[in-house]
Amino acid sequence: MKLVIIPTYNEKDNIGELLGLIYSYVPDIHVLVVDDGSPDGTGELIENLMAGEYQGRLFLIKRAGKLGLGTAYIAGFKWALQREYEYIFEMDADFSHNPKYLPKFLEAITGCDVVLGSRYVSGGGVTNWSLIRRIISLGGSLYSRIILSLPFHDLTGGFKCFRRKVLETIDLDDVKSNGYSFQIEMTYRAFLLGFAIKEVPIVFEERAEGQSKMSSSIFREAVWMVLKLRTAKTGMKAAKVKPIKP
Repeated sequence: MKLVIIPTYNEKDNIGELLGLIYSYVPDIHVLVVDDGSPDGTGELIENLMAGEYQGRLFLIKRAGKLGLGTAYIAGFKWALQREYEYIFEMDADFSHNPKYLPKFLEAITGCDVVLGSRYVSGGGVTNWSLIRRIISLGGSLYSRIILSLPFHDLTGGFKCFRRKVLETIDLDDVKSNGYSFQIEMTYRAFLLGFAIKEVPIVFEERAEGQSKMSSSIFREAVWMVLKLRTAKTGMKAAKVKPIKP
């Protein structure tokens, strides 16, 4: 069984169309929306779709307010592990992650344990970004690669697929990050535990509707959290593994 976890906050203008595309590419996939009390009615829209055309394929966790990206995914992971899902995806709600890549991820995961959607390998890229944002994104991945001694090119992206056993093995209650550094930490933990990780090229498309969730506080958290993860390495099981080339 396959599950896509999508955190949302004020994504009413995007989520309906996105769900239609997801199911068009992978009809038998399930989707779990983790909504942080969106005042625009995102949660109510999902409830209506659950009772209608997507009954049995669409699910919702409603949270009281904005509790952060990391805790949204942790809640989704725990929900998935209580059920019989073998492949568990992370995906944004704003079309920056194109559902057309889902079949490619499913193909790639047959030969590894974690698939990273990568903007910075051959065939990957971004659209409609300013030069400053490109520098910040590339710099963030390079900084994390150096500090954490990781061989992967895109550490800050949030389009991923995990085998169930990866999330069962990682101590989800010990995950320290909540913002965009959450993506770095999950890859780092999987790497230290010896899981095979593969990067698959994607083109990241700037959001079509709504406002970006990126902020200066999220960026600062990512900077210091990488250093914190490096010092906490001794508390994690380490393993030397070679990356699988894309």
